[in-house]
Amino acid sequence: MRIRSVDFRIIDLPLVRPFRTSFGTQVDRRILVAAVNTEDGFTGWSECVAMTEPLYSSEYLFECFDIIKRFFLPALFSQGDFRAEQIPLILAPFLGHPMAKATIETACLDAELRRERKSLASFLGAVKSKVECGVSVGIASSIPALVDEVTGYVQEGYRRIKLKIEPGWDLEPVAKIRELFPEIPLQVDANQAYKRSDGKHLAQLDQFNLLLIEQPLDEHDILGHAQLAEMTKTPICLDESIISLQSAQDAIAMGATSVINIKPGRAGGYLESKRIHDYCQEVSIPVWCGGMLETGIGRAANVALAALPGFTLPGDTSASSRYYKRDVTTPFEMKDGYLDVPTGEGIGVLPDLEFLESITSERETIKAL
Repeated sequence: MRIRSVDFRIIDLPLVRPFRTSFGTQVDRRILVAAVNTEDGFTGWSECVAMTEPLYSSEYLFECFDIIKRFFLPALFSQGDFRAEQIPLILAPFLGHPMAKATIETACLDAELRRERKSLASFLGAVKSKVECGVSVGIASSIPALVDEVTGYVQEGYRRIKLKIEPGWDLEPVAKIRELFPEIPLQVDANQAYKRSDGKHLAQLDQFNLLLIEQPLDEHDILGHAQLAEMTKTPICLDESIISLQSAQDAIAMGATSVINIKPGRAGGYLESKRIHDYCQEVSIPVWCGGMLETGIGRAANVALAALPGFTLPGDTSASSRYYKRDVTTPFEMKDGYLDVPTGEGIGVLPDLEFLESITSERETIKAL
């Protein structure tokens, strides 16, 4: 493929309800959307999952926008013809910035697969036509408010519930939800909110028969997670710590994790995500697909990834209505607790350009020289 130009948009979408985690509360989502236009007339789409502030990750939206324009695009333009699979090698000299790399890699991959009339799901090696829906539930204002929210999701048909936790909001809310829903698959996510000294406290979560405890400690504290894994019966799952295949291999070797949350944005794209999946499948480590409040653009690609055989646990693959009153693509609708895997060319969906234009706050086009 050869890039002719790249269109960027900053869009703003309100969430249907505030989403609170241990690192802050979001009431809306500001998103960088990229459209790669090739010389032979194909367009590939992606969205950047970075937040507006460096809270979940050191990356943030406008920093990603800057590094893509300043470094990544000139490097790709200078290549002339290339294949999307070469992008990780082309961008390897630029250290870090996986969310920015994922943004440009995904758009190029979408354009390339549209030209080849192949779906992302088939390209990655999907074996499922539908994937189980899980839902991530933020920290609520009260136990009754949490119960109301979770009850609604269970009634809608979600097949797994994930509760965000932090010190002071853990044992009591988890106990209440497990009491009300003794059979539903339940897990918790701390987003790095605890310290090594909290090990005995976190071990009390064992009584609730959880699928896993996600990222309880700092993302750099692999040793601490290994020590915590020896103190708990509940499996420890790493999220923020897994930024590459190498980081996954190291964490597994140290016993720091027995389940991995694969987030394509955090791992640098769908190509590296597949490598992590393939390795975990080889060593019998279950994986699931995490979410970052994506629109239908990112959701379509995530659902394609979640259809690979090693994704044996329900992920954060929720319906569009979980987050947005109106999605930028045809909405993903849950059917009996599942989402259909897109089978169209590329990521399998296209944005509603008229709606996209109406929510665009900034726009810029970068042309190849």
